[in-house]
Amino acid sequence: MKLVIFDLDGTLLNSINDLAVSANYALSKFGYPEHDVAAYRYFVGNGITKLVERALPENVRTEEHIAEVRAEFVTYYSAHKTDLTRPYDGIYELLQALKQRGLVLAVASNKFDNATKLLVSHYFGAEMFDVVLGQREGIPVKPDPAIVRDILSRTGITLDAVLYVGDSGVDMQTARNAGVCGVGVTWGFRSRQELEENGARLIVDCPQQILEFVDKKRKIF
Repeated sequence: MKLVIFDLDGTLLNSINDLAVSANYALSKFGYPEHDVAAYRYFVGNGITKLVERALPENVRTEEHIAEVRAEFVTYYSAHKTDLTRPYDGIYELLQALKQRGLVLAVASNKFDNATKLLVSHYFGAEMFDVVLGQREGIPVKPDPAIVRDILSRTGITLDAVLYVGDSGVDMQTARNAGVCGVGVTWGFRSRQELEENGARLIVDCPQQILEFVDKKRKIF
């Protein structure tokens, strides 16, 4: 193992409350019904546009309505993205341990790129990750493997030396589509069953298990 790629929301950061508050704010601005926080665990994962589409009533899911609510969401979320968001327990210690072992670390998120970079810098500093990429104009979102391939091209690391860590079926599909080893985490937004059904090579219940897996693989190879 030379490179570990992490999803952001639900994997590194517990951001569901800020996402829910921001989306509900945007919905309320246009008189649409709001949702419980629990519902947003299944709305997120495919980018902001898809989040807004899922949150809107079915009869108003037009491009125009999605765009106007999305704009309100981005404005509000950009100002409040760190209000309630926190790293999961043990994540910072895991990242430090991986860095000490000389691994390259990256973030691959479907969150819009600017917010992804700002959140990573805010919670983990500017030096922890070697590559941080979010959703960018003209680049397909996960589970398309484009973001993983971009990270590989920037780091020069081959597929067989990569671990991809995420909390959702989308993440496990991304790993499979990219041809890398996918590790599912159970502390995030989705279920163990979803991870299993989407081809997780390994499922872990705490960050320490990722470190143990990396150490084991590095000894073997």
